[in-house]
Amino acid sequence: MLSLFRWLARRPLWFLHVIGAFLGWITYWSSPSYRRRFNENVRQAGIDPVLARPAIAAAGRMVAEAPYLWLRPPGAGIGPRLEWAGRALIEEAAQAKRGIVFLTPHMGSFEVTAQAIAQEFAAQHGPITVLYRPARQPALREVMDQSRARPGLATAPATLGGVRQMMRALRRGEAVGLLPDQVPPDGMGVWVPFFGKPAYTMTLAARLIQQTGATPLLIWGERLAHGAGYAVRVSRLDEPLPTDDPGQAESAAVINRAMEALIRQCPQQYLWGYNRYKQPRSQDPAA
Repeated sequence: MLSLFRWLARRPLWFLHVIGAFLGWITYWSSPSYRRRFNENVRQAGIDPVLARPAIAAAGRMVAEAPYLWLRPPGAGIGPRLEWAGRALIEEAAQAKRGIVFLTPHMGSFEVTAQAIAQEFAAQHGPITVLYRPARQPALREVMDQSRARPGLATAPATLGGVRQMMRALRRGEAVGLLPDQVPPDGMGVWVPFFGKPAYTMTLAARLIQQTGATPLLIWGERLAHGAGYAVRVSRLDEPLPTDDPGQAESAAVINRAMEALIRQCPQQYLWGYNRYKQPRSQDPAA
């Protein structure tokens, strides 16, 4: 697998995106369960199906571009072109030295956002630590572990030790990144609405912000057309987190609403096939 990934990593980005679009549609039509979940999530969000349809190809592009992003030599740059919107917000937050919590949904290229921050800001402001779940397949796990060991980019597993690692990074004034619309492990979330339907939602994002005083910023990486590169888009979390929220339900709901607003900006690149409403074993949404 590593040999295949290395071969793919040397192909042009536009070529990988063409292959990925084809694979995205193959997956959509060959998997009834994936197709059903995709369409149900689009309907639940109230998104026009015509607007969401390009996300079928975008999901395939996300898979096909992974070798390019993971195995690209350090210092080679990210894509043919890297654009920024809201870069000044990162500079402002970094100067405050309170740490930054970057929040991104399963939209666009979330691999690009962390690499772009590491490439542009780590030398001056320290590395970014990103939360991740190790792949189940040993061969893929080896590729991911090698690829994410990049200058300015540290990884933290989705464990208690990983959470402590992120807390320490924030207290040093560094940045961390995570996907708050990812279904958390059993016992590490609360049931709050996501596009109007109860979804088991992590409390970690809000706790990191509240316990360290770090600045929350929303971020996502848009794929530019025809493999031209990426645009990293940064914005503020406009709705403040509540200061008194022992159960973290209100805070999680605030972050969910922020994710919804981002997704509505570009439903064409959201991962609608993601099982966002999965129910952990011991959790009862009715309760």
